[in-house]
Amino acid sequence: MELNSDPRWRRFNDATRTCPCCGQGFQGIFDIGYDHPQVWPHGNREASGQDILEVGRDRLGTDLCEMDEHYFVRAILPIPIIGTDQYFAFGPWGSVSEKSFKAYVEANKSIAPTFDGCFSWLRNDLPGFEMDDWLPCDLEVEDPDQRPRLYVHEGTHELANLQRNGMTFDRLLDVYAAAGQDIRPHLMDA
Repeated sequence: MELNSDPRWRRFNDATRTCPCCGQGFQGIFDIGYDHPQVWPHGNREASGQDILEVGRDRLGTDLCEMDEHYFVRAILPIPIIGTDQYFAFGPWGSVSEKSFKAYVEANKSIAPTFDGCFSWLRNDLPGFEMDDWLPCDLEVEDPDQRPRLYVHEGTHELANLQRNGMTFDRLLDVYAAAGQDIRPHLMDA
């Protein structure tokens, strides 16, 4: 079913429309990102005002993190929206091996020719999803000018199915609500 027939979808993507009750407007799908891996104990980098937050030997930048003997890469976890050619993305962190971390950094600095991807653990809880444990993923670079993508291993979590088959607009609205941004009431008729 095409989403264009859903009046909530049209309102959600209409930048000229404002909610009659509060004046809030929307411009379509927005992603949910994370400043740091969930296990990072030193606070929020962005709130610190620093480009790189360093505490002892631990370092957190916008896309890379080293903590103790752990290495993290910021990625996107894309999920297509059923009925449209658009997708929603989380911006979580993946935990990778030291070898993979160094290969990724070298490829980004053009020291190595390419980065072939690697195994990674998803290291952030995602709102709207039951997360009993860290999820096994593949970290893949599809465009060297963009953040890498995390793909959850098949059969390990409902996210794998959603990445393959897409999620409904209603499920997306549930995710936003679980993240503290319940916009459903603002998409209804006046």
